Amino acid sequence: VQLQASGGGLVQAGGSLILSCAATARTFSGYDIGWFRQAPGKERRFVAAIDLSSSGNIVYADSAEGRFTISRDSDKNAVLLQMNSLKPEDTAVYYCAAISPTKWRWVRYSAKYDAWGQGTLVTVSS
Repeated sequence: VQLQASGGGLVQAGGSLILSCAATARTFSGYDIGWFRQAPGKERRFVAAIDLSSSGNIVYADSAEGRFTISRDSDKNAVLLQMNSLKPEDTAVYYCAAISPTKWRWVRYSAKYDAWGQGTLVTVSS
């Protein structure tokens, strides 16, 4: 599966952005999708993940809980990350990635993912 992330940009603190992760082949091929972010000089960190099977399970990092929402846009065959109440510390390159459903228990761990999109930069100004 090949992924393409988009939607990043510059936003003021308190603002919102919607990131999109699309499969270039118009299908996620049975994979589940996670979002990670990497700030300058820091390691890549988990943000949220969604199980695209009928269960629809969702997991958030503590930093995202209550402010970010991950969802599936079936019309566009994309996974969205709605980010509200953005803070300067949310500034990072955001990546979407695909993980086999058999590894759902490890969705918080970047090393378990099978494919990555190219990342989209989010900058939150204070």
